[in-house]
Amino acid sequence: MVGTVAMLAAVITGTATTTASATETGPKQAAAAGWSCSGAPVPAGYVITSFDRYGCNGAGSWYQQPVRDGIWTCSGSPIVSGYVITGYDRYGCSGIGSWYHRLARNGVWTCAGSPIVSGYVVTGYDRYGCGGIGSWYHQLARAGVWVCPSSPVPAGYRATTYNAHQCGGLGGRYLERA
Repeated sequence: MVGTVAMLAAVITGTATTTASATETGPKQAAAAGWSCSGAPVPAGYVITSFDRYGCNGAGSWYQQPVRDGIWTCSGSPIVSGYVITGYDRYGCSGIGSWYHRLARNGVWTCAGSPIVSGYVVTGYDRYGCGGIGSWYHQLARAGVWVCPSSPVPAGYRATTYNAHQCGGLGGRYLERA
């Protein structure tokens, strides 16, 4: 539960979780996967996949490796640009919680707190999804869909008519071309 709260707070406030670009290249991305002590920066394009509370002389250590589609990461790991969070395991990553990262795609349910990738809108909500923390349905933006209150409205579109019954009862607006 603590991992869930920490992850959600970090994603919402942007304080502990950083976003690295999936397309960045350079010396940091060429680094090999491996263990690092708590507080060490995570290289761009990498995520944290394991935690050892006894590593680094009791200070704790984290295993960092390149992101890939379908990887479980520890709570507090960066969310690389172009990826979304689609699953949650409260017991994963040595008990601090873990999140399942997937490349964004049309028609995917994401956990509450997951980023919304550019070009996508949120069209559905399930309060029980993602291990009970809630989940959101992502679709590529197109005219004729109902978007949830939390959804971005991409350039070239506008949200018009309101319907209180859309988005799992949260309400929604009809998306049209601008």
